[in-house]
Amino acid sequence: MSKKLFVGNVAWSASEDDLRNLFSQQGEIEDLVILKDKFTQRSKGFGFVTFVNDEDANNAVSELNGYNLNGRNLVVNEARPPRRDR
Repeated sequence: MSKKLFVGNVAWSASEDDLRNLFSQQGEIEDLVILKDKFTQRSKGFGFVTFVNDEDANNAVSELNGYNLNGRNLVVNEARPPRRDR
């Protein structure tokens, strides 16, 4: 079963390829995205990585939370479902 992780504090200079290269060292990635502003296409500084299996995702959280990528320490944890009260 796949598990989605939230990745925050991503440097604006970091690309999806940068994240893919880093996170793929922890296991097989199903999906990866850095969210961008719809008008400027500038990174919003966070994204999501979905791993094929839970064990790899858990390893990524323990290994990469606080990891310095392009001068910023990543915040990596399990993604929560979107809030529906907005």
